[in-house]
Amino acid sequence: MRLFALLVALIAATAAPVAAQPASNTAPPAPATTVPPAPGAAPAPVAALPPTPMSSAAESVYAAAKSRLLQIRTLVETADRQSSLGSGLLVTADGLAITNYHVVSQYALEPATYRLEYAAPDGSRGPLKLQAIDVVNDLAVVQLDKPAAAFFEFEPRALSGTLPKGERLFAMGNPLDLGFTIVEGTYNGLVDYSYNERIHFSGALNPGMSGGPTVTADGRVAGINVAKQTRGELVSFLVPVKDAATLVERARRNTPLTPADARAEITRQLTAWQAGLFQAVGDKGFRPSTFGPYRAPESAVPWLNCWARTNADAIPKPRALVSTTSCSSRTSLFIAGDLQTGQVDFTHSLVKSVDLNAFQFAAFLSQQMQPSWLGNWGKKRLTQQRCHENFLTFAGDADRPLLRAVWCARAYRDFDGLYDVSVTGVTEDRDREALVSRLNMRGITYENALSLGRRFLGAIEWAQGGTRTTGTP
Repeated sequence: MRLFALLVALIAATAAPVAAQPASNTAPPAPATTVPPAPGAAPAPVAALPPTPMSSAAESVYAAAKSRLLQIRTLVETADRQSSLGSGLLVTADGLAITNYHVVSQYALEPATYRLEYAAPDGSRGPLKLQAIDVVNDLAVVQLDKPAAAFFEFEPRALSGTLPKGERLFAMGNPLDLGFTIVEGTYNGLVDYSYNERIHFSGALNPGMSGGPTVTADGRVAGINVAKQTRGELVSFLVPVKDAATLVERARRNTPLTPADARAEITRQLTAWQAGLFQAVGDKGFRPSTFGPYRAPESAVPWLNCWARTNADAIPKPRALVSTTSCSSRTSLFIAGDLQTGQVDFTHSLVKSVDLNAFQFAAFLSQQMQPSWLGNWGKKRLTQQRCHENFLTFAGDADRPLLRAVWCARAYRDFDGLYDVSVTGVTEDRDREALVSRLNMRGITYENALSLGRRFLGAIEWAQGGTRTTGTP
């Protein structure tokens, strides 16, 4: 009933508006294979390559750090077999360790199905207890079943944000369950134009290294391995160490998180985070952009990444020209393997008929109005979407065209009060030209969806000098 009320309330109120992948792995690697030469073929000559010497700094860093590293394993309780793997680092003498939230997320969400254990480089193993989580910064603190003989310290310059760009760093972890390793790279500061802070690390992070440390030459932690960009080379990301230090302090000060309370804590953190995100969008406001005879809103926040595309050069020649501008946030939150949230994006498409008649053009526009997440629906995490459609007029405002508006929403099953909401407005003043504008908000509350959606639709208007046209433009 609340979801339906959201859809109806939104309409009523208005009528009166690159992808980073976690560096943990979920399955053991396939065995390496070789392809023999064809029978009778001479072997291809292989040029002799000089051996690449290992950095003496990396050698000493790894030797000192090895005993403080962990592999973090999530096991299926009934089968006693691993389901996902990551890395971790010891940070206190009493056996607290840091890893990524996404490494332990299966256990956090379904503690009756999974359990956690660690494996140390010396071959020892033992159970882990989940002490604290920070979903926003993708961090978790776990407790070993024994004290730590040695542990990492945090780099003071990283804590204060004064680590210089270009400093050499060393990332460690257990990639693909192949054994603990060390990788050299470069510190490149915080990622520009990101709502959540992430460090850009020019080094190779591979699946299984998530949650491991990236350290300076003297072995102090500068960041926590978290993700890599799959469309680039050596483009990896770290969680700033100040967030790890904050979570460790919270874990030591507060009562340990119980399995029964994990979902409620995730809901609390998501709700607080989205309030700040969408308030930032609202506070910055919208700036008008012109699309043919129309003006439509784009957010003024600096952390949206905008691109344009067109089908004007498509072959065969399209029957309708579509020129689209899309702006999306670089930030998303990993909640589960089948659920990421926290994204916000704006899309505006100017559509012009080439040889479609008015009826065919209307049918084409109906296809453009489908929510962009259509077909991407995980029944386990989300309810089925419900949509409400209506025509909106703005009484007494001659600067705004008639709009056909569609509001679609789906609720989060595990996190009460949060929704994915898609708001679409299509101009209806011309029969062979239209603007299709869409605002997508993932992981948003009822109140924020209502407020932002109303402002979005209310900002669609004719461009300066534009007039309403009922016939062919």
